Amino acid sequence: MSRQSVWASKVAALIQGGNAAAALAQIKVAPTVKDLKDLRALLTASKLMAKHPNVDAATADQIVALSSPRLHRSP
Repeated sequence: MSRQSVWASKVAALIQGGNAAAALAQIKVAPTVKDLKDLRALLTASKLMAKHPNVDAATADQIVALSSPRLHRSP
């Protein structure tokens, strides 16, 4: 069993505290797609997603970016 990540709850706390700029910076370096989906679920449940459309767009963009296959450069 793996340990649950607290990343999503920490970023949600940043948004609730009014520091959306710091939350956007954290979203850009999100560890996994699961963490981003957890964050979206937390924000949707607390109705913060509607108040912060830039966070909604950033999380959606990062999910797409992390889901797509990586381009590999030959050595």
